[in-house]
Amino acid sequence: MTTNLSHSEFTHLASEKQIEHANHFQSVRAQGSTLDHVTQRNEIRKLIAAPDVLVGSVHAITEQGEVLIASASGSQLSAAACGAGLVIWVVGTQKLVGTLEDGLRRIREYCLPLESERVQQVYGQGQASAINKLLTINAEHEPGRITMVLVKQQLGF
Repeated sequence: MTTNLSHSEFTHLASEKQIEHANHFQSVRAQGSTLDHVTQRNEIRKLIAAPDVLVGSVHAITEQGEVLIASASGSQLSAAACGAGLVIWVVGTQKLVGTLEDGLRRIREYCLPLESERVQQVYGQGQASAINKLLTINAEHEPGRITMVLVKQQLGF
């Protein structure tokens, strides 16, 4: 299982220890952390790209049902697009927007500054995030593959 929850969503829903040390599933994040990020980069990429289950969130959902996920590296996008066998998204209702343009604006003007601030806190000054890759899902080809849980509280950004 892999997660693409933001750190604030992740810690709000469960402690890192609960997920990373669970015995009823194998965390891709935990598996990847044991691998060398230089010499075993390809193995890490494969783990992240096709987990059995992806638990995560999204950045915006439009009234038409378009789901938007932005990423600096793109590491979580392949699992969301088609790699994961099952996708479970837990989404705060503050991420509901009117149109695709509203969703893109939300990502640029709200999510990106907050993610850049988080990146600076974690990795140090001079570091920032970017919208290098953007996934828009209009529909799912495989019935039942994606489950979305809307939560009436602010989760993540």
